Amino acid sequence: MSKEQGIKIAIGGKGGVGKTTVCAILAQLYAKSGLDVLAIDADPDTNLASALGVASEQSPEPLINMKDLIAERTGTGKDAVGSYFRLNPNVSDLPEKYWHESNGLKLLVLGAITQAGSGCACPEGAFLKALLRHTILQRQEMVLVDLAAGVEFMGRASVQGIDALVLVVEPGGRSIETANNMAKMGRELGIEVVAAIANKITETSQTDTIKRQLRNVELLGNLQYSRALQQADLGRAPVLGADAEITKELKQFKNKLTQLVSKVRK
Repeated sequence: MSKEQGIKIAIGGKGGVGKTTVCAILAQLYAKSGLDVLAIDADPDTNLASALGVASEQSPEPLINMKDLIAERTGTGKDAVGSYFRLNPNVSDLPEKYWHESNGLKLLVLGAITQAGSGCACPEGAFLKALLRHTILQRQEMVLVDLAAGVEFMGRASVQGIDALVLVVEPGGRSIETANNMAKMGRELGIEVVAAIANKITETSQTDTIKRQLRNVELLGNLQYSRALQQADLGRAPVLGADAEITKELKQFKNKLTQLVSKVRK
């Protein structure tokens, strides 16, 4: 088995920093290297399909919107008695039923809860957590998860068991603060590899500031601000290859990340 096969990676950060773009490019780079890759969109703003170049009419329906399916699996259908629901619903058959195969990888769109205060003490939260736990702990594919923005998703312990947490950081105090908070939570969950990518850099001093202010986080490197990637996003075009230099840099970051995970797996 390849040293990369079976690695589970979560991509997080503050909203708008470019984590979906990074997740899409890394997922396709891993797939192009011959791995069986499952990319998971766990962000309420489900844009991973677009970043992968999936046409809007072919983009999978987020599972969070499938109320009948969630009710069936959590035991909250119309015939259910009381307000109790299954905390560990059976979801092992769902990835194959609902993923979309595109550009050499598999895409599963979960979505996330958007109602304020919903947390995970509800059927939808239990359903999403069970699906992530299944894909992270029980499947053999290389898995990359595009997390919801911010730290709230980390609080659900939905990513417990992943091999690496990659935080995308842009020049800005709030972005760095979010990354540090997520890194702290990740380490508390037992994630041994916590790394960062500085994105949208326009001058060298910005990378220096980010590196200095990150706390105990491995900086894989930096990506320059890219107008080409912005145009690809606007046109729903695949982000892989939209900017050759960005793709080249992320390929190097991918190799560094694999080496970091391999070291802790020994």
